[in-house]
Amino acid sequence: QVQLVESGGGLVQAGGSLRLSCAASGSIIFSIAAMDWYRQAPGKQRELVAIITNSGRTNYADSVKGRFTISRDNAKNTVYLQMNSLKLEDTAVYYCHNDWGSFSYWGQGTQVTVSS
Repeated sequence: QVQLVESGGGLVQAGGSLRLSCAASGSIIFSIAAMDWYRQAPGKQRELVAIITNSGRTNYADSVKGRFTISRDNAKNTVYLQMNSLKLEDTAVYYCHNDWGSFSYWGQGTQVTVSS
């Protein structure tokens, strides 16, 4: 079993910044795990936001490129999502995700609300 716990969401004005954290625990060797951030806005499907591989390679959805940065701290078993220049359309529940073994693990989600 793998547990993923997100934190750092909240209410922010457009143009502002937030940093999300996801702490992993359980039967995972974090240093060799790829980690993802997804988000789901009301009435929309869950979408992939950013990926970071075990070697630190990153990839982003076009909608967040240049504004969001995914990073990881293997010593803390934690992955981060730095979100800058936030827009109204970034409002969503953000989820940490990992595929480990034959299973797919999700955090409980953290709400990000961007106001005008």
